[in-house]
Amino acid sequence: MTPDDIASLLEAHRRWLSGAPDGRKANLIGADLRGANLIGADLRGANLDFSVLPLWCGSKGVTVDHRIAAQIAAHFCALDCDDPEYRAARDAVMAFALTSHRAQELGLCEEEAP
Repeated sequence: MTPDDIASLLEAHRRWLSGAPDGRKANLIGADLRGANLIGADLRGANLDFSVLPLWCGSKGVTVDHRIAAQIAAHFCALDCDDPEYRAARDAVMAFALTSHRAQELGLCEEEAP
């Protein structure tokens, strides 16, 4: 899909959400969403493996399901950061992160050395 195709698809989706008769629900399977504004997007059931979720406000208000939330938590927990506040936050979400289908691949299931 080209950026223009995606823009057109998202515009039709916006119309669908507002109940316009010419609107249609977006199907983004396999779409390259690099640079896309995802504010308010509903990504439940989406497969975001090997994609990039924006770290700027473009992902504000995105609706996700357990799978995506756990995957994001797992990637967060896999960061290498020795900041005490980060480590406390990581420890607080680790159990949830371990439910991710990517937890083992990210090295979260291995026992940490003392």
